[in-house]
Amino acid sequence: SPKTPLFPPKLPFFPPEQRMVLVACGPFTPSDGVAFEPLSDLLEVVARDRPDVCILLGPFLDAKHEQVESCQLLGSFSDVFRLCLRTIIEGTKSAGSQLVLVPSLRDVSHEFVYPQPPFPFPDLPKEDRARVLMVPEPCTLDID
Repeated sequence: SPKTPLFPPKLPFFPPEQRMVLVACGPFTPSDGVAFEPLSDLLEVVARDRPDVCILLGPFLDAKHEQVESCQLLGSFSDVFRLCLRTIIEGTKSAGSQLVLVPSLRDVSHEFVYPQPPFPFPDLPKEDRARVLMVPEPCTLDID
């Protein structure tokens, strides 16, 4: 009997589920102060729009900021940076967004070698570890 070629069964086509990805780049402070008003505005957008993934690229505390350059901060660089990270993590919690934090060479509290390692954040709360991803710079992200 003649052999019939085998063809894989046709699979139904399912379009990939749409994902909302919000990407923002620092610095997240105005040039005349280290109050994080632009960051607060961004967190309001995240809470309102509830993106699936929120990718934030530094600098989070900019080495070129005049108050950083003149050492006029009320705390150490690492303390101000940690406060910034905590604000971001807490501010995105209600939206349930996957949070990706990418360092910048201008982040004053981070290593300025290239390629950059991810931010160290050993005291990241357990409940946020699955949702918050610290990545190196450069990196490749595969979303979904």
